[in-house]
Amino acid sequence: MYYSDYLKLGDVLNAQELESDKQGKHAHDEMLFIVIHQSYELWFKQILFEMKSVYDILAKENINDNSPELQIAVNRMHRVTEILRILVDKINILETMSAQDFLDFRDMLRPASGFQSMQFKVLETLLGLKVEERHGQEYFTSQLRSEDAKQIYTLAKERTLLELVNNWLERMPFFEEKYWGSDDFCEQYRNAYSSSLSEMEMQNLKAFDELFMSNEPVENRKLSAKARRAGLFIMLYRDYPILQNPYRIINSLLDIDELLATWRWRHMNMVHRMIGGRAGTGGSTGKGYLREAAMKHYVFQEFAELTSFLVERRKFPAISDELAKKLGFENG
Repeated sequence: MYYSDYLKLGDVLNAQELESDKQGKHAHDEMLFIVIHQSYELWFKQILFEMKSVYDILAKENINDNSPELQIAVNRMHRVTEILRILVDKINILETMSAQDFLDFRDMLRPASGFQSMQFKVLETLLGLKVEERHGQEYFTSQLRSEDAKQIYTLAKERTLLELVNNWLERMPFFEEKYWGSDDFCEQYRNAYSSSLSEMEMQNLKAFDELFMSNEPVENRKLSAKARRAGLFIMLYRDYPILQNPYRIINSLLDIDELLATWRWRHMNMVHRMIGGRAGTGGSTGKGYLREAAMKHYVFQEFAELTSFLVERRKFPAISDELAKKLGFENG
């Protein structure tokens, strides 16, 4: 095996064809623009490769929480967050190109646009961003080839990672009466939470009752009541061995959401710096679209909002000896 043959460097390093050269109007910075975006797509491919493996683990009907599978999922999600950090920083390199340098070839690209990145759309859809929840739905598939649009809408009918995580959380067995007595965990925790609130915060108690004390669906909420209770329980008692990987999974989801949002904000500011108030090459409103998408396209915000209902450790409901053994991997 030869290095360049293994990596197909002949194909990779000859895949940069400057449109400005084709038109006899050489623009030096177009090479940087192409290489940056090609490298983004390569990293998107790796992110999808990792997240699809996590998806497959959580899609299993019977997940053994004591098996290596959850640790594998945690490690791969951590890898994804590190890749996303790199993608955010790559904007620094792109910003070494001035607005005038970009204008030298920008109009030659129309109507090509980041809106046409299929891998990014697949990633957002796989995570759980629904079509009807997107800002600027008129732009979502307007610039895609028909076969690509069809693929996205087909994928949108499949279960999302958020739905799989919801189903996995619903399996938590630690709310059974034998562990808590007549006053179940939620009742005990409600008392602790209520005592932690100031007068100005008492409206939070109404939200607590709606989200945790009732099993009725809550408008605009994707997590079920069972999953919300499990998520809160994991955040509270995450120091117990059996809950450490579940906590890391939730934390990784929050990292992914935060880093994607950070990338969107950096992208928005870069676009404003490069083209000001002009429309995007794909027909969007440019900065305006990117700003609204950055604010709206969170997938796992319900996990972040659980922190509204945390209390200090000394107020946690006491864990019974039987439950402590379960949370410590003991079966006796």
